Amino acid sequence: MRKNGANASASPGARVPQYPIESVDNALKVLLLLGERSELRLTEVSEYLGVASSTAHRLLAMLQYRGFVRQNERTKAYGPGTALTGVAFAILQRFDFRSVLHPFLERLNVDLQETVHLGLLDSTTVRFIDAIESPQAVRVASRLGRSMPASSTSTGKAMLAQLSPEELHSLYPTQELAGLTENSVRTRAELEAQLETVRARGYALSTEESERGVSSVAVAFPFRNSPARIAFNVSVPTSRMSPGDQETIGAALGATVAEAAQLLHG
Repeated sequence: MRKNGANASASPGARVPQYPIESVDNALKVLLLLGERSELRLTEVSEYLGVASSTAHRLLAMLQYRGFVRQNERTKAYGPGTALTGVAFAILQRFDFRSVLHPFLERLNVDLQETVHLGLLDSTTVRFIDAIESPQAVRVASRLGRSMPASSTSTGKAMLAQLSPEELHSLYPTQELAGLTENSVRTRAELEAQLETVRARGYALSTEESERGVSSVAVAFPFRNSPARIAFNVSVPTSRMSPGDQETIGAALGATVAEAAQLLHG
């Protein structure tokens, strides 16, 4: 079994250290494996590393102690911990992919004449990390720098739709959800139903779920081709958002995200 993880994700051209520390190497392999899978089970880690279950358990326990993994109390599976996501978020802030994507926001803003955003998923929260306001007199104000519950925004729902049921339940372990308005999703079951529609339709919607008078459409970037879970969003006063407008904006976002994702993938 050891051959599975023996040279996992080694840097191209890198030499094996003269005095390798196996326990450190195994811990790093587990973290790299979390980049490929959303959750890990003890048996998977044991088989991947080629070590006894007791050894894998001690390794995971230390990673959990330092906050790099967390264990789902219900399923007993391990997922990324707050320390790991915190490090990743800090690195993402230094790797300013926003400059790469900003021209695409500008194009959407010009073509649609509405406010556009770039959002990033951080656990159950959406952080708006770039925005351009509509040139129209009546417009949705920029949410740049703000954070909102993912389940109350089209941006969040677009990214949550990419998660597996297990990942979603890990983020939302109970049925009750926090909301921002009377139209916000309030239960996990309702959220799951909406996410099924998002997957089938290709874009997510929000109608006065995050703010009265505001409707929006969002499309998420394919996660494997992106530096993080990110999405483009178009926000419009509800008074000028018809079903036809939703379809037009959804199609424009889908085409733009597909083009921009290729650039990120490089």
